[in-house]
Amino acid sequence: MPLPTLPRPGRRARVATATAALLFAAGAPTAYATLGDESPAATAPAPAQARGKAYVETRLFFGTERPDGGPDVTDRQFMAFVDKEVTPSFPSGLTVQDGRGQWRDAHGTIERERSYELILLYPATEARVRDPQIERIRDAYERAFAQESVARLDEPTRADF
Repeated sequence: MPLPTLPRPGRRARVATATAALLFAAGAPTAYATLGDESPAATAPAPAQARGKAYVETRLFFGTERPDGGPDVTDRQFMAFVDKEVTPSFPSGLTVQDGRGQWRDAHGTIERERSYELILLYPATEARVRDPQIERIRDAYERAFAQESVARLDEPTRADF
């Protein structure tokens, strides 16, 4: 059964609709000004102001399995490493988090292991001084625990204490 067709609006109805739409659009800013209200764009929340000072966040990722088949690095061994190799260079503070990770080793094998993430935060103005200190930490861990590498991630950030 065919659907009934509705009559097309006449030219007069189309002109009236278009005129009403134009008046509404043109009158909206005037209405806001007349009522003393701000336009919707002006009442949108302002973006948060950046707080703090320029810092660098360095994350180091330490694996715990030894490629030579030796025992995994224990919590006690890792924290002793942090006390000896990291804290002297970063006495103001650091964060250690437990992790689980995976990576492809030098032989192409995907290794899954428990890991530690060390987060260091320092003023951006100290980046040149901190870089060799961080590299010494990476080298020391690789030597002490027979690791192929310690991953490093540096990101500029802002911090406020």
